[in-house]
Parts: sequence; structure tokens; C-alpha cells
Amino acid sequence: MRRIPSIGLVSLGCPKALVDSEQIITQLRAEGYLISPSYDDADLVVVNTCGFIDSAVQESLDAIGEALAENGKVIVTGCLGAKEQGDFVRQAHPKVLAVTGAHARDEVMQHVHTALPKPHDPFVDLVPPAGIKLTPKHYAYLKISEGCNHRCTFCIIPSMRGDLVSRPIHEVLREAENLARAGVKELLVISQDTSAYGVDVKYKTGFHNGRPVRTRMTELCEELGKLGIWVRLHYVYPYPHVDEVIPLMAQGKILPYLDIPFQHASQRVLKLMKRPANSANVLERIQAWRAACPDLVIRSTFIVGFPGETEADFEELLAFLDEAQLDRVGCFTYSPVDGATANDLPDPVPTGVAEERKRRFMEKQAAISAARLQARIGREVTVLVDEIDDEGAVARSWADAPEIDGLVYFDPAPGTAPGDLVRVRITDADEHDLWAEQV
Repeated sequence: MRRIPSIGLVSLGCPKALVDSEQIITQLRAEGYLISPSYDDADLVVVNTCGFIDSAVQESLDAIGEALAENGKVIVTGCLGAKEQGDFVRQAHPKVLAVTGAHARDEVMQHVHTALPKPHDPFVDLVPPAGIKLTPKHYAYLKISEGCNHRCTFCIIPSMRGDLVSRPIHEVLREAENLARAGVKELLVISQDTSAYGVDVKYKTGFHNGRPVRTRMTELCEELGKLGIWVRLHYVYPYPHVDEVIPLMAQGKILPYLDIPFQHASQRVLKLMKRPANSANVLERIQAWRAACPDLVIRSTFIVGFPGETEADFEELLAFLDEAQLDRVGCFTYSPVDGATANDLPDPVPTGVAEERKRRFMEKQAAISAARLQARIGREVTVLVDEIDDEGAVARSWADAPEIDGLVYFDPAPGTAPGDLVRVRITDADEHDLWAEQV
């Protein structure tokens, strides 16, 4: 019998890139290719790259080099592949078979077909309707759009992934239903700008199961809220219509959790960043959101040391933290990404000053996070179990997205398994995590 060709895949970067990898693997399996966990057993290797910051670029180049050394046949895809129309990768690794940009499943498949002809009829269904996922069985990322219409001066994502392109609403909802039927307990809604879903198609009305549904974030959340599973929103810009989803959170239809990348609080710095936000309005809206939905958890990211940031700007950011009382916060010092227009701004902040500001920022936020977690001691909450190990159960509450937020630790009752939703009582907390007992 003819040997079935096998493909290896290395996936780097953000959850959006992970979804691209899932789509590539799903198509490979649908066409009958095997997926190899090692270089030795693979006939070729696909490397899905990241190119956002310098360290990610180097990690991607190293991964390509390792795949070439260990296997010899490599197809490169992802954000780094879009840099200089692929020439950046080819100059570093001229022996790669092909280079594509991001969200290029069909183009990747064409290159795979050239190197390894399809083993059988592609219409034979070898995969479940939900596709093949690289996440644990109980949660999955649901990507609703590609690209971004913003032109933030520190970011080069639009040059890699293009302008906003929203997926058809019926396609998104069909995927969500398939995932729920497959046993997924949590959907993590992702995109480059979730709030902008449908802007590019003027919020056109689509049809799902014979019903009209607008291509818009609010209507999407209403439909997802009918699935009876956790729905978590990521990468939400604070547009006015975000107010419309807060009642859905208060009603328990979607998780009371917002991932909003504020990036800064100084209006002057936000203008230099070309960010669509006003810190005074943001504080008012956070108060209104929490009044409507007291359990709302807000996570965000900020950049310190941005070109032109003064000590006064930074102090304004610290004051914002005190006022906003955000639950989960990440902080990065400005990185001069190749191709970002912010690199041309005057008055760069010395590295030492930026690092010192980051330290002060995280010190203040750690105290805020610790206090907010301490306030949960004594509460009973539902948690989603991620794993069971020798020390007990590792779980997450509504406040915790996988891999970026905190965890809840407890001794599980007999029979408790990963993917279970269980009730626990919070007994202790630190700056990031919670400890509990099952009830």
C-alpha cells in the first residue's frame, strides 16, 4: 500500500495564530494527511510564525532553522512570513520550500500539495464538525475576524494581517454550535478588534438557522449566550456599543469579563499612540459597567516608556490605576518594533527609566490585584477544572482566562475531572491566584 504522507506543525505566537494552525491541521486531516508529533516522522514541517516584537521574530527564525536542520523540508506561514513579502524569511533561511503570510490556509495547502500530493479524495470527511483543536477539549478560541482598521503607532499588525475582514455571522455561529456539541465548555472570542466586528460589512444582516442576525458584536454575544456554555470576550476596544453587552453579562448569558487593551491613560500619550480612547470617559464607563454588573472583571495591558512619555504622563497612568481598580493587568516597556511609526517619534525614553516605570507600575497594580482577590475570600463560585495533578485540581473562575490570568487551586472530590464545572468556596488568595474548597 502507498504510504500516507505525514506533516509536522510548529505553532508560535498569539491565540489568533493558534486558530490559523488549527485550521491548517483540520484541512490536512480532512484531506487524509497524517499529523506528526516529531521531525523524524514528518515528510515536511509547517512553521506558523510570529513577527510582532523582536524576541518573537528571533524565536520564529530559530524555529525555522531548527525545523530545517532536523527535517529539511519546511513551509513557513504566519505574520513573519508577511514581512517584506516573504523576503525577510527567505534571506535568513533560503532553503525553505515556501513562505506565506497569516491566515493563509489555502495557500499553505497549495504548497503542501506541491511537495506531497493529496493522499485521497478531499471530500471524504475524516474530522469532526468542530475541526481539530490544539487547546484542551473543554475550551476553544473562536476567531470572528481578521485584521484591523486602526493604525496605532506602536503596532505593525495591519501591515501583516491586513485591514478588518469580519467572518460571516452564520459561519461563526455554526462553528460555535459545533464546538458546544463537541463538549467545549468555554469559548474565548478573539480577533484583532472584537468591538469592530461587522464594521467592514456595515453590520449586514445574515441568517443563522433560518433567523436573521446582524453581523455585530452585541447580536453575536446574544446568540452565543444561548449555547449554555462560558463565553469570554477578548481584545475589546471601549467603543460606546460595548455598553450593550454589559446587561448580557449581568444576566449570566456571557461571562462578566472584558479584556480591554487601554495601553495608557495620559491623553497626550494616547494621541501619540493614535489610540481611540479618552481616560476620563473610560473611568466613567467603568463605574457604570460595575454598577450594572458588580461581578465584572476587567483585564488590560499598558505600555510604559513610550516615546515622549514624561514623568507627569506616567504619574497620570498610576493615578488611573488607583481610580480604575482593574482586576488583571499586564505591563510592557515600549519595544521599537521594526516598521512601527512610533520609532520616528522624538524624545525616546531611556531603557533604564522605562524599566523603573514598569517596576513602579507593577508594584502598584500588585497591591490592587491582591486587594481585589482578598475580597473574594468566603464567596462560593463556579470554576472550570483545567487539570488534576498530584497536588490537586487546577481550575479557573469567570475572572480567569487561560494562560494569562490567575488560577484556583483546591482538593477535588472523587470523580472530578478536567472540563468539569464545579462549585467551590474561596479560602485564601495572593496577588494572582486563589485557593478554595469544593462544596
